[in-house]
Amino acid sequence: MKLSARNVFPGRVAEVKRGQTTSIVRIDIGDGKSITASITNDAVDELALKPGDTASAIIKASEVIVGKG
Repeated sequence: MKLSARNVFPGRVAEVKRGQTTSIVRIDIGDGKSITASITNDAVDELALKPGDTASAIIKASEVIVGKG
């Protein structure tokens, strides 16, 4: 798979928590780090995601906002 995104983090699916319409997917990227994403249940089904699968977290965003307090 070729992508234009530069922030590609390969790893393994550690957990998939299905909700009513969206799922929380946690990908273990090694070194005790993980990336968590909220994606549609349809996307989980199309990708057939399950714990242990190899997958990549692909991040392409124009900005990230973090706030405290």
